Order: sequence, then C-alpha cells, then structure tokens
Amino acid sequence: MISVDTKKKELVGAFKNGGREWQPKGQPEEVKVHDFLEPTLGKAIPYGVYDLSENQGWVSVGIDHDTALFASEVIRRWWKKMGSKRYGNARELLITADGGGSNGSRCRLWKVALQQLASKLAMPIHVCHFPPGTSKWNKIEHRMFSHITRNWRGRPLISHEVIIKLIANTTTQAGLKIRAELDPGTYPTGIGVSDAELAALNLKRGKFHGDWNYTLLPGRIKK
Repeated sequence: MISVDTKKKELVGAFKNGGREWQPKGQPEEVKVHDFLEPTLGKAIPYGVYDLSENQGWVSVGIDHDTALFASEVIRRWWKKMGSKRYGNARELLITADGGGSNGSRCRLWKVALQQLASKLAMPIHVCHFPPGTSKWNKIEHRMFSHITRNWRGRPLISHEVIIKLIANTTTQAGLKIRAELDPGTYPTGIGVSDAELAALNLKRGKFHGDWNYTLLPGRIKK
C-alpha cells in the first residue's frame, strides 16, 4: 500500500526559502531579491511515493511538467528500485491519492497510464482517491513531505543536485528513510483520451463511490 502525491514545485536557484536555520553570526545566506524563473536552472517537481508499512519513501524530481505520465513513471521507478525488492511476492498494489492534480480521479490519462503500468507489473492496481477537501489526510503529506520541508528550511535550493541530496538526507526519529533521484524526462501536456479509449480500459469500479475507488486490471486493453 502506497500513498502518492506531488510536492510543491520549486524554482531552482539562489532564491529565498522560508523557515529558520542556524547560521554563524554575520554570515547570512545571500539570495536574490526577485524569484523569477532562471531558464538555465529551471524548476523542480518532486513527486513522491510513500510506503505506509515500511515508513520509507521515494521521490523523483522532475524538470518538465507534472502530468499523469510523470506520476505513473515515478510509481514504476519506485517499484523497480524499492517495491519489488521488498514485496517480491506481491499480487496486487493499492494506491491512495488526492482527488485532483496529475493523479486526480477525473484525469483520464492517469487511468490510461495505470492500465499500462498494471500490465507491465502483471498485477491489479487498486486506487482510492480522497474526497474533495480531505487531501490533508493523505499520509504522504504529514509523514514524508512535511519532514522534507523542515529539512531544507532556510536553505536556497541552488541546484537539482542540492534538492535531491536534501530530500535523501531527510530522516526522523521514527525511522523514515527516503531515496531520491532526478527524472530528466519530458512529459508533454495536452494529451487527450477519448471516450472510446477510456471505455476500452480494463477498469473495474468499486461498489462504493466508483469514481473514487476503482481497479485497473492487467492484460490487454479491450477492443
């Protein structure tokens, strides 16, 4: 069972980062007055996967767009590098997610991407979305993302390498461990999914709020 979500996007560069951090007197961190995007540095899009039972997480830092294809790719990477090694005998995967964004309940491309992932992993993928207004209960928010924010408080995020190191160095007394890596891939926006393509998915809606609770079954897409 995993919890997924996108953390707040960050501009990469010597910009002000909220919070307080110890610094020798008279040696403040110098930052820029205005926080305009620097084309040579770009932005950082941290998308995370949090393993509820193991208190461990994975974060892919994207540089392009936060799309459903990006979200599913992060889950695939987590499974390949962490999940499959810990749950080699797993027969199904349960994902809890917010109701909006790249992994939203109304996002058709999200369902298409999960269908492809379910077929690659050869296991059903169950999805449970939090209803509108309840995303704060998504475990990844207060068990992983909040600690990442606290760990890099007051520190300018001057490069993607710095961001990745700060994320990977985030720990807690409860034993939280996180792995992080850069995803340099491109994920174009504006990809549409027709009614026919949606109807062709091996998607089984749950009896309780089927729009929020459903399963993508592995195998070929229906003709």
